[in-house]
Amino acid sequence: MSGIVGIRAYDEGYKACPCFWGREPGSLVRSLIRRVGSIAGWRVLDVGCGEGKNADYLWRLGAEVVAVEGSALALENARIAFPKSGVQWRQADARTEKYSHCEYDLVLAYGLLHCLADESEIKQVVSALRLATKPGGRHIVCAFNDRCQDLSAHPDFRPCLLPHTTYTSLYSDWELEEISDTDLREQHPHNRIEHVHSMTRLIARLAP
Repeated sequence: MSGIVGIRAYDEGYKACPCFWGREPGSLVRSLIRRVGSIAGWRVLDVGCGEGKNADYLWRLGAEVVAVEGSALALENARIAFPKSGVQWRQADARTEKYSHCEYDLVLAYGLLHCLADESEIKQVVSALRLATKPGGRHIVCAFNDRCQDLSAHPDFRPCLLPHTTYTSLYSDWELEEISDTDLREQHPHNRIEHVHSMTRLIARLAP
């Protein structure tokens, strides 16, 4: 994760397990591929890429992928997990990284935004990512929201929890192709504590 909170929270897991998030792409990423078919030639930006499971998957489908991550440990795990990947791995802070205007066909913030400090940082980052998106381009966002959070598996993690409607409002002028507020039940490989997070998931498209 690119925010300071996220680095503190997840580096313990990255140290304990060389593939903390697994190798399979996220469900929203797979959903997008079913929706659009080929992404060959797309320019993709994955911000807060973690260990790169989404970035490498999209690269293998023919996209040119830039993956930004604040944790050096996460990127080290990514390079080990995907040694032949053509992803452009970049260690940087999502809050200060500069993105070219209208450069990307697809931007991912998959598990990033709730790791930022507060609502103003989230809005700042989303604004920058919107500007980096081509007309007709898409965003995939997956973030904890404030409805229901069991943080027993993350005792030192203090995520920024915004209402589901706040996230949808950030894309009120885009087409929301897919949107949900559902619970994620999971266990992490380093502690095996079962827990639940309420998650905002959305795919949004900027008008062509």
